Amino acid sequence: MEPDATVTDAVGEPDATADPLDGVWDVVVVGAGPAGSSAAHAAATQGRRVLLLDKAEHPRYKTCGGGIIGPSRDSLPPGFRIPFQDRVHAVTFALNGRFTRTRRSPRMLFGLVNRAEFDLRLVEAAVAAGAVLVTGATVTGVDQQPGEDRRTVVVTLADGRSVRARAVVGADGSASRIGRHVGVTFRQIDLGLEAEIPVPERVARAWAGRIHLDWGPLPGSYGWVFPKTETNSLTVGVISARGDGERTKRYLADYIARLGLAGFTPSVESGHLTRCRAEESPLSRGRVLVAGDAAGLLEPWTREGISYALRSGRLAGEWAVQVAEAGSPVEVRRQALNYAFAIKAGLGVEMRAGQLMLEAFERRPHLFHAAVCLVGPAWRAFAQTTQGHTTFAQVLRQHAAARRLAALASR
Repeated sequence: MEPDATVTDAVGEPDATADPLDGVWDVVVVGAGPAGSSAAHAAATQGRRVLLLDKAEHPRYKTCGGGIIGPSRDSLPPGFRIPFQDRVHAVTFALNGRFTRTRRSPRMLFGLVNRAEFDLRLVEAAVAAGAVLVTGATVTGVDQQPGEDRRTVVVTLADGRSVRARAVVGADGSASRIGRHVGVTFRQIDLGLEAEIPVPERVARAWAGRIHLDWGPLPGSYGWVFPKTETNSLTVGVISARGDGERTKRYLADYIARLGLAGFTPSVESGHLTRCRAEESPLSRGRVLVAGDAAGLLEPWTREGISYALRSGRLAGEWAVQVAEAGSPVEVRRQALNYAFAIKAGLGVEMRAGQLMLEAFERRPHLFHAAVCLVGPAWRAFAQTTQGHTTFAQVLRQHAAARRLAALASR
């Protein structure tokens, strides 16, 4: 561990004497975001010896709008209480600042959270399930030993120490070191820019229960305002394909100005890259699995990643237990393929639908805007998707009108 590393035992209390790196762990999870915490929770609830490593102390800031949609809610640990900052019942849509319309739902569309608080609670749930947390630990490499030691994976840390495990889950973000070891490849890389803007209480109240979505000027781009009324702040961001950073920065500045927010000073300004996996990108290598952003798992059109992280993390933790118990390379391979199949049969199907939506949206954003603003079934499909009652894949499969819209937009 690095000198400032912190160890938390299974009941959540710091243990100053134990060396958590001793022995062979059943599962080591690298990264304590939603994917990593979900993986650690899933493995620990099966009674396995689980180590959760993270380079940062929690709570820590995370660039993210913090929208919790239905699939995210349904993938949380039993009894988990979401720390809502706001509950969204309305969406204001705009087409690059024009043709604005607000649609409302009697039922909550989704909730908004502060990621620092949300991620901390997920970590606490994993620790309560029995995982051991070590923070301040930066992973620098993974070595899968051949020959007699082929049942052990060696994870090295920045200070030169190492951890041995029967299985490893890489959940260390979109620039994942574990992902590079596995050989993850990407078909889509986008640049997201975001500002956390404290506002007066009267401004926060005006945004309460409502978000703003702006279909942007760059192909496939959009902007968002997610209110955090508990803290009197707004998360304002934009995302577009990587490669035109200056125009993306200009879009964010123009968007903030159009919304009348240019007079408020952001408390945080940040950026990040989102990476969406190529369809045949590997999800494992030997006894190492990847999940969440480390695997490039996110929705291609909206770039929503929290639900993908929670769902893939849980699956990775469950299958990592099977990999850890595998006694031969053939059995390891079989269990890793089972994990890949579980991902592709669920999230993979959704990602293919999202890719079709993105390709159509890039060509005809005005058609999407007109649909959600003016066509009742299109709005209801949007609402039901955020609420977790359906998915883009199901909408395209079940509704001929949706297929026609996507085909028309793609021309």
